[in-house]
Amino acid sequence: MIRTIPYLLLMVGIALPVPAKETGTDVDTVHVGLFSKTDLSDITPPGWYALEFPSIENKTAYFLTRLQDTTVVQAVSHASASAYFKEVDISPRHLPILKWRWKIENVLHKSNIMSKQGDDYPARIYVSFEYDPQRLSGMERVKYKLYNLTHDRPAPLAVINYVWGNGTAIDTIVSNAYSDRVKMIVVQNDAALSKRWLTQQRNIYQDYIKAFGEEPGRITGIAIMTDTDNTGESVTAYYGDISFSPSAKQVD
Repeated sequence: MIRTIPYLLLMVGIALPVPAKETGTDVDTVHVGLFSKTDLSDITPPGWYALEFPSIENKTAYFLTRLQDTTVVQAVSHASASAYFKEVDISPRHLPILKWRWKIENVLHKSNIMSKQGDDYPARIYVSFEYDPQRLSGMERVKYKLYNLTHDRPAPLAVINYVWGNGTAIDTIVSNAYSDRVKMIVVQNDAALSKRWLTQQRNIYQDYIKAFGEEPGRITGIAIMTDTDNTGESVTAYYGDISFSPSAKQVD
């Protein structure tokens, strides 16, 4: 989606209270999005904040709802974009297993992971990592400094998006159409699975190494996002609980 990827981290804290971090114990499962235990009277799930992008007029609507006796987050997008975000501090080495539930009502027919015009997804999980800008190549460092001159917060330098693609093969890993520092990983692609609750599980430690070719830093944030501002389409998605946990065999 246009401009959303670089703005997502930049908008954290702007015109919003500074959220408390969810700190991983590096031993036990960390439930970063325990939506099922959230009271419907809450405006947002505890620790989560709505992120809106000034350059995008139409905002995706996020709200808590009940489905099959379980509280989940519903996202409704009509040619719109915004996100729900939470700051965390988690070691991907010790809590590498990212697990979540989601459901979409329909795929986006114009979605195309390879193009800026198609950079929309009915559902995505956005994970940001700490990264030392001194590790950037010379040209990347120049771009980073130029970007920071015109923005209130540093550009995101290490981000993984797990997305529901449109026909693109599962496990495809590509750079985002707008930034090589944001990697897109397709985890679902089948229109026939629309309207069904699906449980997804990824080893984010291994995915990061495949995507970036190096060890990951600590996980600093997670977001859920449904966007259709580029394609102009409409979609409703639902997000269930999200957690990080140890793998059966700990990473050395």
